[in-house]
Amino acid sequence: MENGINKPVKFARMFWYEDEVKRLEAASKQIPDKRGTIFYGSSTIRLWDSLSADLPALNPVNLGFGGSTLAACVWFFNRIMQDYQPKQLIVYAGDNDLGDGRHPEEVYIFFKQLVVVAQERFGNLPCYFISLKPSPTRWNIAEQFKSANQLISTEITTRLPNWQYINLFADMLGADGKPKRELFLDDGLHLSKLGYAVWKTIIAEKTGAQL
Repeated sequence: MENGINKPVKFARMFWYEDEVKRLEAASKQIPDKRGTIFYGSSTIRLWDSLSADLPALNPVNLGFGGSTLAACVWFFNRIMQDYQPKQLIVYAGDNDLGDGRHPEEVYIFFKQLVVVAQERFGNLPCYFISLKPSPTRWNIAEQFKSANQLISTEITTRLPNWQYINLFADMLGADGKPKRELFLDDGLHLSKLGYAVWKTIIAEKTGAQL
């Protein structure tokens, strides 16, 4: 495994995503305007079926692929992005990396690799990273989520002027300090309509999009 920040980490299991990546490649041929806002990442993005209706001012393009890790997002970045010239990029990934047993420091390295490949492909494109969400299913490793979020938010604040951090973590917690159950589907991991409504509002505010 390569741990430097200048090359994506390689995994033998990346073939698991091949069908999903091919789906995105095929779908790109049907999208007439490839200059909108790309939403990229894991199934939390992939399952946002109301994205276009929720954030029409962003002209969103959904390039999420199910089960993806942040490492996979780095690995497939150039392949998935090859037909696009977006006005901005919004990323949600890293949730599955921690769920698979990766450490916060590894997620941080994967994020820095993503920054490199995004810079190489798009230059100083405005980019946003959505904080890893606090889900009931993974609440047992909440401290790892908090640590990864802190590492990434600090990197963005101190070193990455074209990136912004979208903090959704606290807004998804109830008065008891635990994830609001109504924001999630029955699996306790993926977002419900109410969950996406919270995301819509905060993302619109951070990006300046009109609702």
